[in-house]
Amino acid sequence: MSRRGPWDEPMRLALDQARVALEGDDVPVGAVVVDAGGTVIGTGRNTRESHGDPTGHAEVVALRAAAATRGEWRLSGCTLVVTLEPCTMCAGALVLARVDRLVFGAYDDKLGAVGSLWDVVRDRRLNHRPEVVAGVLAAESTALLDDFFAAHRLERERLP
Repeated sequence: MSRRGPWDEPMRLALDQARVALEGDDVPVGAVVVDAGGTVIGTGRNTRESHGDPTGHAEVVALRAAAATRGEWRLSGCTLVVTLEPCTMCAGALVLARVDRLVFGAYDDKLGAVGSLWDVVRDRRLNHRPEVVAGVLAAESTALLDDFFAAHRLERERLP
């Protein structure tokens, strides 16, 4: 029997959002924002392809939804839970939103800005540095991404 961590349930919700992203042929990344009491106040999934929006990353979509729920841009006391390590844009957005904690699943060796390539959220020059919890349900997040990209590689190989 495996031990369940405190962030497993919110991460499962983020994984559900990632699966919905597949319907729009978007990279399967999902995110949720939970308040200090553990209530989900925002959800998001990648929508770059389905909405034609370069800022349609799961984290940005979830942060926008949480800010709308709260009626303000400051998300102090909140946790952003996302299936993939944020890129520089998303890491910057969560710092600027004053999110207290970032929880992510899989590392992103190509674009990750929370330790892989850069470490935006821990930069001492910034006035806000959220706590980071990495690797939550990483295998599930990685499997979704691996399956997506393997299918896209096969599709490209079939093209004349």
